[in-house]
Amino acid sequence: MSENKETRSYGQGAQGEPDAPKAQKISIGKRLRYNFDNSLSRPGSFAGYVFGALILLSILMAIFKDYIFTTALVNPAPEGSFIDKVWSAFSIILDKAKDATWGERLISILFWLITTAVTATIIGFVANAIGQAITKLKSGKSAVIETNHTLILGWSNRVFPILSELAIANENIRKPRVVIFANKDRASMDEEISARVPNLGKLKVITRTGDVSNPTDLMRANVSSAKSIIILDADENGDATVISTVLAVKAVNANPNTRIIAELDDANTAEAITSATNGQVIAVRSHDVIARVTAQASRQPGLAAVTLDLLDFAGDEIYFANIPALEGKTYADAILAFNTASVIGVVDGKGKIHINPAQSSKIGAGSKIIAIAEDDDKVVYTGVREDIAKKKVATHKEPVRKPEHLLFIGWSSMGRSVVAELAQFLPKGSTVHIVAEKKHVAPEELKSLKFGSNIKVTHASVSGDIDELIAAASAKKYNEVIILGYREAISETEADAQTMLTMLQMNQLFEAKGNGVEPTRLVAEILDSRKAELARVAAADDMVVSDNLGALLIAQVSENPALAPVFDDLFDADGASINVNPIEHYAPIGKSIEFAELVAIGRAHGESVIGYRTLAGSKHDAASGVNLNPAKTTKFKPAAGDGLVVIGDLK
Repeated sequence: MSENKETRSYGQGAQGEPDAPKAQKISIGKRLRYNFDNSLSRPGSFAGYVFGALILLSILMAIFKDYIFTTALVNPAPEGSFIDKVWSAFSIILDKAKDATWGERLISILFWLITTAVTATIIGFVANAIGQAITKLKSGKSAVIETNHTLILGWSNRVFPILSELAIANENIRKPRVVIFANKDRASMDEEISARVPNLGKLKVITRTGDVSNPTDLMRANVSSAKSIIILDADENGDATVISTVLAVKAVNANPNTRIIAELDDANTAEAITSATNGQVIAVRSHDVIARVTAQASRQPGLAAVTLDLLDFAGDEIYFANIPALEGKTYADAILAFNTASVIGVVDGKGKIHINPAQSSKIGAGSKIIAIAEDDDKVVYTGVREDIAKKKVATHKEPVRKPEHLLFIGWSSMGRSVVAELAQFLPKGSTVHIVAEKKHVAPEELKSLKFGSNIKVTHASVSGDIDELIAAASAKKYNEVIILGYREAISETEADAQTMLTMLQMNQLFEAKGNGVEPTRLVAEILDSRKAELARVAAADDMVVSDNLGALLIAQVSENPALAPVFDDLFDADGASINVNPIEHYAPIGKSIEFAELVAIGRAHGESVIGYRTLAGSKHDAASGVNLNPAKTTKFKPAAGDGLVVIGDLK
């Protein structure tokens, strides 16, 4: 992390912070009411207000009593008068006539019963009125008066990692605010946020309840004053609800420059909504990103960890920088011109983004470089390393790829996407065998699966018995075993529990002797990030935490929309992508080498090198072995099983 934390921009890069919407003038009374409303969501706040009210009432009664005893009202009424008789009757209710006769005592009891009934009625009425008022305030129906806030519309598990990332990204903002507006009980939202993301630092989260697709309800969220709007795909209706929400936002939003990030599934819908709104809506297709990372993780150890490191705000991030010294130089020069930043692309003078362009491409006037760095002030031009650039790089032959055999345990729509991604680069003759429990996936669904001529797909519908799992795993020597959650069939909690049980079973099979099951790489998909630590106990070689991937991408784009096309290029099926290639393709094993030399070797292969991964460092945690964007002067001794992290074409 940068020592000068106060200046960290967290992903804004050369774009700078977005212009804040003009603040609306809010009356003191309205602001006090708003703060009172928000404070009711905190535990014990109502009791505090009641205690304060009692103290205030006591002070007022003391003043009133003092006033009574200093005026003529203290003079007694004439003895025997009607007022004196009424007061005598009233005094019986108060102190029950200590020396009274039996008749007077009976009357005292009757008066006491009357007093109790009247008092209980009044207290019940007041308590009911107060309860209704508090319930109304706690329901989250009041209007939001925040400005320059991030507005999240909808509710899903991705809310929690999004909040965690926004808390980090806004550490240097004076009063960061996030408003969550969803068709969910406010108390439930507050309780879940408090339980799942308790440490949000300065970030204040305000929750409101309402229909996100209803313009009348949305007016309470102060949409026009938000700096960015995140629309989550929060239900089973596909993109329909998201599109309705976008239209509702457009109906009440008076600020055409407000960035809107919408989570969508369908590629055609995503393209259409972006085009129809002139680019105001940025579509994020979490499903595709998760599928691509899962597919790549199954054949490239450590890629899931690299992706998480690149997407979160805690480590190195992507920045844009205008470097006049590079004008007229080539992209190959730029790659070796920054000691503490890793160049991955260029934004040309027309604003078009080129990720890992041709090494010979020229950097023109007005261009910006795209680089991975610890902070924007680390993107410092240090001059082209001519000593490295002029070294001859020995060519090497790519090894002939043999057919690969993959075993999938568990199935869902995500499985279709993952295999579709894998089918694009698996060698001819490769096989995919799918094992799914018939109670969760209909056998007919598996029969219809086809993914091109390169791979042969087989399937088995099982009951979940351990012997069936042994039979499937021992059928052949698999390169990888990929365990997927039953997304559509059962709840996320149940799906993750099933995944972790399968992980334990597979590891038990690997350790047992004589069952014909050979140990192999185990890749698991975890739907809920809360289960990640438990899943590590169950011991997978690599994990893809689905809600984290989608949430991190959404958070990055909400803070800096200019990153959207960069991630689109990195995560789509065409063009450049993140890869973790065997280190022996670039350097000899066991011989120390400067990272700058690895960068030079990578560029000779048409790749942008951004880091390395050590097998030794990833034995117990895949993320711990990743070293993203080391200084070019860093010395590194490659070992068997290590990988070089590059951006380039799939191989």
